[in-house]
Amino acid sequence: MMYVLFGYFAVVSILSGVFTIALKNPVHCGLGLLSLLLHVAGLFVLLNAEFLFAVQIIVYAGAILVLYLFVLMLLNLKTEEQHLHKKYPFFLFAGVAILGELLIVTLQTPYGGAKGTASAEVVLQTGPSHAVGIMMFSDYLLLFEIVGVFLLGAIIGAIVLAKTPTPPTPKTDAAT
Repeated sequence: MMYVLFGYFAVVSILSGVFTIALKNPVHCGLGLLSLLLHVAGLFVLLNAEFLFAVQIIVYAGAILVLYLFVLMLLNLKTEEQHLHKKYPFFLFAGVAILGELLIVTLQTPYGGAKGTASAEVVLQTGPSHAVGIMMFSDYLLLFEIVGVFLLGAIIGAIVLAKTPTPPTPKTDAAT
């Protein structure tokens, strides 16, 4: 059953990612991104990473996606139609080439990942969320606070950019 769920989440995540970049309507792209983020959260559940599942749902599928859609509504993209459908074969070829290169590099790497010192029983007994919380708010507290300050600066910058009026573009007179 685990393999079936993993296959479902993996295939739908890939398709949602493709729809996110291939659809023309920005709101439909946002819905594709929402589907992608929810299915990646499902992959976290399969990995017994409940904390990452919760962060994925709350932060990414909630806050980041709302921010993305808010920016889309501010931009008013209906005035600028982009026709990229003629370049799709190039993008498809480039994507397949990059994916192939990543597979080759991943399969030939000498690094298999570092093994943790705790056994699976110890992690399941205390819970991975508890372990991540203890590490985040003890050893990495300063870094956690610095990231919060950076995010606050990014929010203030986005508000300033959204409120800044754009100067009018000079119109050239075609008759002269």
